[in-house]
Amino acid sequence: MLTQRIKIHGGLADEAALEIASTNIVNGNVISVPTDTFYALAADPFNLMAVEQIFQIKGRQGWKPLLLLIDSVEQAESVAMDIPDLFYEIAERFWPGPLTLILPAANNVPFKVTGGTGTVGVRIPDLTLTRLLVRALDLPIVGTSANLSAHPPCATADEVLQQLGGKIELILDHGKLTGNAASTILDLTHQPARLVREGAICVEDLTRYLSP
Repeated sequence: MLTQRIKIHGGLADEAALEIASTNIVNGNVISVPTDTFYALAADPFNLMAVEQIFQIKGRQGWKPLLLLIDSVEQAESVAMDIPDLFYEIAERFWPGPLTLILPAANNVPFKVTGGTGTVGVRIPDLTLTRLLVRALDLPIVGTSANLSAHPPCATADEVLQQLGGKIELILDHGKLTGNAASTILDLTHQPARLVREGAICVEDLTRYLSP
């Protein structure tokens, strides 16, 4: 397979790129898209063959859950249930941005996406292009990092192609991304919230939501 590469320049030309990207996802393909942190592997989380392909591409262990990129709080509500009030407060403060929030998964979220945890991680990325793609599809997309497991995340399309070239259908090349850390992960299935991973948002900014 030859991985197609489309450079993103801003403006009308990107509309065609988004259409190609959304068509690939609808057709069950795995592609790479930029986010506000690193490049991600994107696919339809409700297409089990596409989800399985992500695990194979990354060499990822099957019990590890996959986070979802969304473009609205309403989309979070479509894949989660029993959402605590704290979610809305944190989402209003930090989204769009590099904060992944873990919520109880709705029954429609595939077991393979949750890793059997019964939970789902979601975030709204602070990059217009990525949100427009999610909006065009009108469904959340898988947004796991575009790299081989145990390898560093990729800040450029070249780095993605070095690791995954020939394994994915398409990459939207947005140049070198400015993010220098992965998203911070906060588990809201615990009260108070539990910090799973500190990343682009430092723990000091989240102290008020965490247990002492």
